[in-house]
Amino acid sequence: MQIIQIVAASTNNVIGKDYGLLWSLPNDMKWFKNKTWALPVVMGRKTFKSLNNKPMNGRVNVVITKQTDFKAEGITVVNTIEAAIDFCKQQAYKEVMIIGGGEIYKQSLPLTDTVLLTRVDAVVEGDTYYPELDESQWQLVFEDKHPTDAKHVYAYSFQTWIRK
Repeated sequence: MQIIQIVAASTNNVIGKDYGLLWSLPNDMKWFKNKTWALPVVMGRKTFKSLNNKPMNGRVNVVITKQTDFKAEGITVVNTIEAAIDFCKQQAYKEVMIIGGGEIYKQSLPLTDTVLLTRVDAVVEGDTYYPELDESQWQLVFEDKHPTDAKHVYAYSFQTWIRK
């Protein structure tokens, strides 16, 4: 099974602040939806909270939390990244999408095969970060650059990184 992280991060690796995103990039939202549709999405409890505690439509939602009494409708709750991956394997998925947040990305990066990174051309302040990709372990195999426009205040690029 392929383990894939999908993330939008600024030039300084900020991915969020106060349970939210720091930019509005409609094309990135479309990219995210297309890449994750009909696949399991694995996230931490805080990322789930940022979605107003509602599961993402068209996907199997797996939430990782240490809170043993945590429940919400329409999700599967586990307490480790390994348990989330095992659940997805048991459901016979060929891919699992890790969608955040910062701690979940950090914990799952050693297990990850591919990173789908939207690199936002901005230096911003935040409280949640994506780990630095070590280029001795990761290879950039695809990049599609986009300039600013009427709907996108920041330039950005869609990147695909694979483990060497």
